[in-house]
Amino acid sequence: MATAPWTPEQKQQFLAMQFGLQRAHFRRHYPTASFDIILEDDRAAGRLYVNRAKDEIRVLDIALLPEHRGKGIGTGLLRALLVEGEKAGLPVRLHVERNNRALQLYERLGFRMVADRGVYLEMEAAFTSLEDAASSLEIPPVPTHPQTE
Repeated sequence: MATAPWTPEQKQQFLAMQFGLQRAHFRRHYPTASFDIILEDDRAAGRLYVNRAKDEIRVLDIALLPEHRGKGIGTGLLRALLVEGEKAGLPVRLHVERNNRALQLYERLGFRMVADRGVYLEMEAAFTSLEDAASSLEIPPVPTHPQTE
């Protein structure tokens, strides 16, 4: 956005439109998904959208504001989902842009590429034991709060 030759108002309008379209897509295709705000010290730090289906747990989106990155928050949330998947006997899946630096985190947590979709890689983590799922860093749980309309 920084390089777009738009006024601040045009950028804001574009972002609002994109958010609305993404939100409508998620709600249409994943009507039972949870849409949570990630909290750090009772302040919004990011968002976590997760769809829990009968055959998988899918991370639709995980995003942290820049000042909250690198503190283990995302790792802790993903570890909790991996343990949840293990307990339910379900794989945890997500998509990531191939140049996203989060790819290294996902691989470190045990996600493996299962499909190359061009710009995006589909990744999956399925463990055979809770010890496998818990083998990454010991990080306390991070609170989330359901996102309101």
